[in-house]
Amino acid sequence: MKAPERIETPRLLLRKPVPADAEAVFRRYAADPKVTRYLSWPTHRTVADTQAFLSWSDDEWEKWPAGPYLVFLRSDIRVLLGGTGLSFKSPTHAITGYVFAQDAWKQGFATESLIAMVDLARDLGVMRIDALTHAAHAASARVLEKCGFQREEVRREHFLFPNLKPQKKSDVISFACCFDR
Repeated sequence: MKAPERIETPRLLLRKPVPADAEAVFRRYAADPKVTRYLSWPTHRTVADTQAFLSWSDDEWEKWPAGPYLVFLRSDIRVLLGGTGLSFKSPTHAITGYVFAQDAWKQGFATESLIAMVDLARDLGVMRIDALTHAAHAASARVLEKCGFQREEVRREHFLFPNLKPQKKSDVISFACCFDR
């Protein structure tokens, strides 16, 4: 089963990225050091970095039932808020995350979009969704818990976040959302 390329929630429109989105993604959040601070990918320095992400996104959508989604305000689909999605490790095991422009923080958009990803994963037959957050990123941990993810463990010196200085492995908290079949 393939995921829909568009998902609507009460306030949001989530849709598969297209190449024409590169400039907006770059400008709205991918090039913002504050937004990308705790992310697993480096802050984009040029639109070419964003174009490479969009190419990777297309590959994910080709190989798997779903991939990244961009998140827009449903009442004005010209307003790009951020991104989310599913990255598959196997047909029944996925990873998720989210990123939002600064002006979209603290409005419940991450929670609303993550709930959409949990619902989508369940519909696609995924049995487990994983997520990691930097141990100091309390807001992200709260979003995951609100969406039904269970805190599993703190992994000490587990991940090198490319946008944090000094460059050293950081502690992360692992979360999982599991479905019974």
